[in-house]
Amino acid sequence: MYSHDHVPVHHVPGPNPRPMKRHHTARYYVHRVRDSLTTRVSKVICATFLGLLAIIGLITFILWLSLRPHRPRFFIHQFTIPGLAQESGFENAQITFNVTARNSNQNIGVYYESMGGSVYYHDQKIGSTPLPFPFYQGPKNTKEVDGVLGGATLTVSSQSWAEFQSDRADGSVVFRLELTSVIRFKISTWNSRRHTMHANCEVGVGPDGSLLSNYKDKRCPVYFS
Repeated sequence: MYSHDHVPVHHVPGPNPRPMKRHHTARYYVHRVRDSLTTRVSKVICATFLGLLAIIGLITFILWLSLRPHRPRFFIHQFTIPGLAQESGFENAQITFNVTARNSNQNIGVYYESMGGSVYYHDQKIGSTPLPFPFYQGPKNTKEVDGVLGGATLTVSSQSWAEFQSDRADGSVVFRLELTSVIRFKISTWNSRRHTMHANCEVGVGPDGSLLSNYKDKRCPVYFS
């Protein structure tokens, strides 16, 4: 008799079966094309919007530079104290001055609603007076501002006059002329809000009471408060 031994049968693995291809429907491809077009359109819209925004920003910046108001410029042209050489001239003391106001703006006018002039000596006010205003100053225009301080508008004591004489003996007497005005800027039909402007002019007069040459046509610092 033959013995039937069980012999294990080993299966040799064959090649992996290929994955089955997915067959997409026409609706799938239409959806893919639609999404692609939507993305492209969105990118074009975003790029166009950003480009327009950049152009608008550039135009706004250029307009701001061209329409930004520049503060008026003031220059001291004349400042005299007649009779400074007189010992007792304080009783009839008088100060006259002439300042030029320059509007350097190209397209912006300046409307002066009011203005006053004050004179200081060692930061002590010795007189003030209102000036004949209001007036409108057009672009690229120069206006002369004249003022006279005397009588009740100028309060010079004998002590102050003695100090003037002491400085005069040294060759010059230095004062400070301050012009304070309320202004508005005007662009076409638009008016800005009101600004209080100050122009501080340092002035020095010689022994004869006339403005020294190194102060003539000197630019006065301007600030707003």
